[in-house]
Amino acid sequence: MKQHLWLALAVAGAACSQEPAPAPPASPTPEAAPGPAAAATGAAALRERAKALLGALPDEAASPTNPVTDAKIALGRILYFDPRFSKNQDLSCNSCHDLATNGADAGPTSVGHRGQRGERNAPTVYNAAFHVAQFWDGRAADVEEQAKGPELNPVEMAMPGADAVVVVLRSIPGYLPLFQAAFPGESDPISYDNMARAIGAFERRLTTPSRFDAFVEGEDAALSAQEQEGLALFLDTGCTSCHNGVSVGGQLFQKLGLVKPYPTKDPGRAKLTGEAADQGVFKVPSLRNAARTGPYFHDGSLATLDEVVPIMARHQLGKELEPDQVTAIVAFLGSLSGTPDPGYIAKPELPASGPDTPKPDPS
Repeated sequence: MKQHLWLALAVAGAACSQEPAPAPPASPTPEAAPGPAAAATGAAALRERAKALLGALPDEAASPTNPVTDAKIALGRILYFDPRFSKNQDLSCNSCHDLATNGADAGPTSVGHRGQRGERNAPTVYNAAFHVAQFWDGRAADVEEQAKGPELNPVEMAMPGADAVVVVLRSIPGYLPLFQAAFPGESDPISYDNMARAIGAFERRLTTPSRFDAFVEGEDAALSAQEQEGLALFLDTGCTSCHNGVSVGGQLFQKLGLVKPYPTKDPGRAKLTGEAADQGVFKVPSLRNAARTGPYFHDGSLATLDEVVPIMARHQLGKELEPDQVTAIVAFLGSLSGTPDPGYIAKPELPASGPDTPKPDPS
């Protein structure tokens, strides 16, 4: 018994005589997530960068030479949907630029008169009036000039000439009062040029403000964290060297394959200008509504933005993107999608044909 007591006291004394063991090192404190104030500061800086290079989309692409009026819009909307200005009276502006499907054609190229295929993809008409020029090669200065092209193209609407279009317009009794209202004071308002001006006026309000615009105008929550990351990558990668301005593109012409050659048989602007320097040069497409308007490129050869983004970075900028970077940029591009007022793009009632209105000609 005494022996057991002595052992217990000896152990206790030994324990008391030892120095306390050093405390284990503290675990690193996890870095706190940015608070609301820090997140807001980051969003504000990103907003200022985006505003400087892109900007928010206006409600109208104004033109000093073709002021937009309600009467022009009313006439232009009807003309846009009327197929009687095609040779077989089966194609309208809306056939290739369908306002019900984001103002574009779902196919690689559009189908024209007698099933003929166009050479290039039909881009969306939404926000097109903000562009520096029209068509992939820029052969039309504005939407008014562009509106005079398809009717006379033998592959598209195939009318024999502008005079033939005017004959149709004059033969439809309901058009005269509409032209008189749209172009007051003109003794003979029904003309091919006025037809194009009315369609152009209608198109100048085919604008699609989006969540991106809400972000640029001050609403931080309009873009998700991933979309904001994608926007920052879009800016940092250099995409805005081509895709800039309120239409996020459409402001300049650029060679496809600027840094690394891109295979295409299309001569681009060289077909129009005859200049070797324009070989493979196209108008930079707008990225507004790009998430909804595939397929992509002038030939409609790519189906998804997940394909397009890394190819553009590689061939235009000489940069390779990681998969997560592509995903973030594609997410940002989705925030550029918007839709016009449904009432504005609704198909109107067309004026009835008159006794002298030409019949369809399928030849």
